[in-house]
Amino acid sequence: MANIVLVRIDERLLHGQIRITWGKYSGANTIIVANDEIAANPVLQAPFKGAAGGEYVVLFRTIEHLIGSINKADERRRILILCKTPEDVARLVEGGVSFNEVNVGNMHHNSERKQIDKNVSVSPVDIQAFKRIKSIIQHMPESSRKDVFDCI
Repeated sequence: MANIVLVRIDERLLHGQIRITWGKYSGANTIIVANDEIAANPVLQAPFKGAAGGEYVVLFRTIEHLIGSINKADERRRILILCKTPEDVARLVEGGVSFNEVNVGNMHHNSERKQIDKNVSVSPVDIQAFKRIKSIIQHMPESSRKDVFDCI
């Protein structure tokens, strides 16, 4: 069984806040960016590797690859999974990846999305994906925790 210490949705994926705050808070030593587009494009991966600062093993996986391989991970790996969208996480859950909850970080506002929290905006597609997963909004470890559906 994989030792998943945190699953987070953050459109920015791997950046300083993840490395410095969430990585340390969770005790992760491995960060897996789980997103089909990023996993397929090494050019897009480079800035994320740099943002990790050499403190973590950083892996890029498609959703299907992660579903098929996560339970083979060595238990000494304390894994932080980063996804770009709620749909990515819902696909992991439906594929049998097991974890307690999803931490929702930044989901930027656009014309298709309604703002439900300071840094979280959702579209109807996002809401449908959230119905398939247990999610909480929490900006920083010391911030209050809110159920996504209490905000919607």
